[in-house]
Amino acid sequence: MTPGELRDFCLSFNAAVEDFPFSPEISVFKVLGKMFALTSLDGRPLTVNLKCDPDDAIRLRDDHPGLIVPGWHMNKRHWNTVTVGSVPDGRPEGGLPDRVVRELVEDSYDLVVAGLPRAERLRLDRP
Repeated sequence: MTPGELRDFCLSFNAAVEDFPFSPEISVFKVLGKMFALTSLDGRPLTVNLKCDPDDAIRLRDDHPGLIVPGWHMNKRHWNTVTVGSVPDGRPEGGLPDRVVRELVEDSYDLVVAGLPRAERLRLDRP
């Protein structure tokens, strides 16, 4: 997954926006003001911080040592830093497969949406 593909995927979710509250180099993806992904799209290797259920976070770290680690500069119980398998020149950089990254981003988005007030969740379901 390239940085552009990661960005496009994060923005593909309902009401998702990109923001730069920390610096112009750090993309923060939010849904209704709540962060679900944080990344430096120019980073090498490409990594993304994603929200995760605490029990799943531990399991994922055990299943993917070195590729999924406690969230850098985040609450380590609820956030993981995920190394993305970026392919800028056609060669994998040793990150996670695209399918796994997509599932983790979607899980992060869903977890944040589930924590929103009911009225906001219902507003997301409307076309």
